[in-house]
Amino acid sequence: MKAFTYVDDGTWHEGNPLVLGPMTQSTWLGSLVFDGARAFEGTIPDIERHCARACESARKMMLEPKIRPEEIVELVKEGVAKHSGDTALYIKPMFWADGGWIYPDPATTRFLLNIFESPLPDWSGFGVTVSSKRRPAPDQAPTDAKAACLYANAGRALKEANDKGFDNAVVLDPIGNVAEFATANLFYAKDGEVHTPIPNGTFLNGVTRQRVIGLLRKAGYTVHERTVTVLDLMEADEIFSSGNHGKVQPVNKIETRNLQPGPVAAKAKEMYWAFAHGDT
Repeated sequence: MKAFTYVDDGTWHEGNPLVLGPMTQSTWLGSLVFDGARAFEGTIPDIERHCARACESARKMMLEPKIRPEEIVELVKEGVAKHSGDTALYIKPMFWADGGWIYPDPATTRFLLNIFESPLPDWSGFGVTVSSKRRPAPDQAPTDAKAACLYANAGRALKEANDKGFDNAVVLDPIGNVAEFATANLFYAKDGEVHTPIPNGTFLNGVTRQRVIGLLRKAGYTVHERTVTVLDLMEADEIFSSGNHGKVQPVNKIETRNLQPGPVAAKAKEMYWAFAHGDT
């Protein structure tokens, strides 16, 4: 897997440079944040939003970025150009603190940009089970930031699902309503209308999620942001995800119920690809 990383001393490195040590506050105490974007087929959709969110997440984790989103965008373009044009890439800006005790010292905030080869998933779909792990409430974890520390519990949910023979997990919020998948935001369609959990502070309102909602509404679909239950999913006509890694992906199984990739998911993907390639 080919990768290039820009470090805030102004240098690019090939591979996996060692930049965090055992005394680094974010290594030790979990205050690192990141964002994820994609480059594919000559496009870098919504890169400005992803870079802005990286800086916002840093501030929410008591870090202080010394680089502006617009500067990160230019570095992204420089890094993408180091790869061949037909390779799908994952783009990961990261902020962390070198110093601090239990909370980070914002004056020691560091930055890097990691860009590596990462194929897009195919359209075959993925199977899901309802996880026993839950998303935390906003007063229990930094749920308003794309913080690395949140992914340990997402990893537990995903491993639990994999051990049961599923590809991903439906993760509930603290009171038992559907929040998202372990690795992406969640949508379902019923009787021609689209539904997605309303952002309630327990999960990120994803950049791709917002884009998909806007595209579906522009195409004439009614999209409800509302409380979603597991029963809603079990009775859905189709279920699909939005997220940076796979963009739009259909669910082909939930628990023991098999599903087919549906027309709403297919339309959402078609419109997202058109948007990414500049079709307004």
